[in-house]
Amino acid sequence: MDNKIAPRLPLQPQPRDNRPGGGAGSAAATGADAARSGADSVQLTDSARALQRTEQARADGAPVDAARVERLRRAVADGNYQVDATRIAGKLLALEQQVGGKS
Repeated sequence: MDNKIAPRLPLQPQPRDNRPGGGAGSAAATGADAARSGADSVQLTDSARALQRTEQARADGAPVDAARVERLRRAVADGNYQVDATRIAGKLLALEQQVGGKS
């Protein structure tokens, strides 16, 4: 059995330009433009923006129900807490749809 692994891609990352019509030459120009402006820039994906909105909504949301937390803590400690797998799965799917933007 032959398990030799040979690199197929260049070892050094190549600059990319994601703008329409951009190529290696325009990527170098973009780097020069960024150096002249002295500022870095970051573009967030749609998923990252959705995560930010979710985090902000959570931060702005209702305060924690301390009595409920204590009831749950006691139930777990006593071994009486019952996991509702169907409810958890539904919540996970809803979160995935919200963050992933899929329906």
